[in-house]
Amino acid sequence: MIVVVCPGQGSQTPGFLEPWLREDGFDAGLAEISDACGIDLLRHGTVSDADTIRDTEIAQPLIVAAGLLTLDLLLAGGRRDKIAGIAGHSVGEITAAAGAGILSPAEAVGFVRDRGSAMARAAALEPSGMSAVIGADETELLARLDELGLEPANFNGGGQIVVAGSPDALAALAAAPPARARVIPLQVAGAFHTRYMQPAVEHLAQVAAGLNPHDPTLPIWSNRDGNRVSSGGRFVELLVAQVSSPVRWDQCMASFAAAGVTGIIEVAPAGALVGLAKRALKGVPSVAIKTPDDLPAAFDLIDQQIQA
Repeated sequence: MIVVVCPGQGSQTPGFLEPWLREDGFDAGLAEISDACGIDLLRHGTVSDADTIRDTEIAQPLIVAAGLLTLDLLLAGGRRDKIAGIAGHSVGEITAAAGAGILSPAEAVGFVRDRGSAMARAAALEPSGMSAVIGADETELLARLDELGLEPANFNGGGQIVVAGSPDALAALAAAPPARARVIPLQVAGAFHTRYMQPAVEHLAQVAAGLNPHDPTLPIWSNRDGNRVSSGGRFVELLVAQVSSPVRWDQCMASFAAAGVTGIIEVAPAGALVGLAKRALKGVPSVAIKTPDDLPAAFDLIDQQIQA
């Protein structure tokens, strides 16, 4: 059982699309998506610096474009029929929704463009940020967050929880963390997946009303609670609500395990989700498709699972 996973914001790095330009049709596909969202993704994926591609309005379309185009390469030639399911982390859920046939590629691109701009506007309303907390007891950490007025944003599994809120509260957490925990500030624009993003939710609900979702043709799991979703309309509702609610990637991985996952393939810009899977799904083979050179290993993993 192979599950394809699609990464979220923070997975992008300067120049990560450069190796992909030698793949037939990739640059043309990227140009088409760039025109659709009004952002020069070719430039941002090849020559823009880290600060530029950290901008939420750029990062989110860039990540989804990379995921959509590498999904096309991964699933071509009948391999789509050999995949047992798909899921995305945060903005990667939009990539997954397109991969599962819930949204058309054009709808996915339009939605992520609006999502990125709406979240950027929400983040600009008041100062906020995020930090990764590693190694904390979850109960102890959640109690500490309540004391400080912080919120859990991503339950990533493998002992990692990303928290969000005001800069002063995040600094207080770093100064007095839970026992045995490390607190690592993240370079992000705001407190994503928390109440700070409610203005973005309100806008995206209006955007979603104009979509025409279809029921998924691949099993797909939701960040909301790790459960499979069989209704395309319901999945779009969850895409909207997800912007201001925690990402439960830990529960997604638990669902993969319960379903009998035997392999994980992460599309570009890959690495983060495979890293989490290596800690939470020990022994499950995985491939992170960072460059076209990684595609043969992904194809081999699919073929091995079919032969087994």
